[in-house]
Amino acid sequence: MSHDFERVSQVSSRDLGARIAFLRLLHIDLWLFIPLVLLSVAGLVVLYSASGQSEPMMTAQIRNLFIAFAVLLITAQLRLETLKIVSPYVFALGLVLLVGVAFFGVGAKGAQRWLSLGFIRFQPSEIMKVAMPLAIAWWLSKKALPPTSKSLLIAAMMVAVPSFLILQQPDLGTSLLVASSGLAVIYMAGIQWRYILSLIFAALVSIWPAWVFVLKDYQKQRILTLFNPESDRLGAGWNIIQSKTAIGSGGWEGLGWTQGSQAQLDFLPEGHTDFIIAVLAEEFGFRGVSLLFVFYAAILLRGLVITWRAQSSFARLLAGALITTFFFGLVVNLGMVSGLLPVVGVPLPMVSYGGTAMVSMMVAFGLLMAIATEKPVTRAMR
Repeated sequence: MSHDFERVSQVSSRDLGARIAFLRLLHIDLWLFIPLVLLSVAGLVVLYSASGQSEPMMTAQIRNLFIAFAVLLITAQLRLETLKIVSPYVFALGLVLLVGVAFFGVGAKGAQRWLSLGFIRFQPSEIMKVAMPLAIAWWLSKKALPPTSKSLLIAAMMVAVPSFLILQQPDLGTSLLVASSGLAVIYMAGIQWRYILSLIFAALVSIWPAWVFVLKDYQKQRILTLFNPESDRLGAGWNIIQSKTAIGSGGWEGLGWTQGSQAQLDFLPEGHTDFIIAVLAEEFGFRGVSLLFVFYAAILLRGLVITWRAQSSFARLLAGALITTFFFGLVVNLGMVSGLLPVVGVPLPMVSYGGTAMVSMMVAFGLLMAIATEKPVTRAMR
């Protein structure tokens, strides 16, 4: 069987050293791998404090990281031709699991987002964060670009159905991220401006019906609180007020590791998940937050380089969508923690506590590494 692409892994150990050559043989992109490791270590340091020095939670997160990096290593070995073949099946499996959540899902805190297999509980919507860009990239790359109206309509339906199912769980934040991952692929495929303007117009027209018929009461309250948190200081505005207090009290140097009053005295809800960067800002100050941003910037920059160098339409669309989804997740979390966006339950990528989100993110980075090391086969290479 002949292939149009092959994995490039021939590296001279004399140039980069035996260890680096070994990682290249495993298709590990060092420029992406190193900031991921640094970010994970930083996340563990902050989580130790944010969890109240909880050893069980630290043990669970370290286990999650080992599993996630193992998944990254496995995913990086996949060939893009294989990914194109399995993409529609992965998407279909994700849809089936989302429907399964509606009937057999496990509930917590008023939401029904998980499936339980007894020994493990997972969130199918996290799977869709990867399945969505895979499927849309597969669909649009089959056709000549820019896509036709028919192709765009089918792609739009592929985005809308899972996003709606996730919204019903309810999980507005993940629904927005999944939708953005699919829309990013459509945009990069070369959609015409008349379609973009039509989409904007449709979104504006949908605001009132969505407010009346789709959004839950607590989601409406969170949006209203965004404009005036003081109107409900002990209710919907509590998280934002405590988060801002923690960020402001950190100053330049911070109060010191495990010394933040908002986190250690339990004033800050969800300090180990969605609001973990407020703990970081309070205890490590502006310097700590800036260092974290350096790690994120390195990951985003490398993701853009991989997208730029991708050798096929499928690879370019997929890489662009994956790094865009990572960027949106980061922006939404920072926006809601700082009070610029409504609280929609989006964790800080690679730092917040959680297993399914960590693994799905590493699948995405594994795919980026797979794209980074696959080059077209030339006659000379054959």
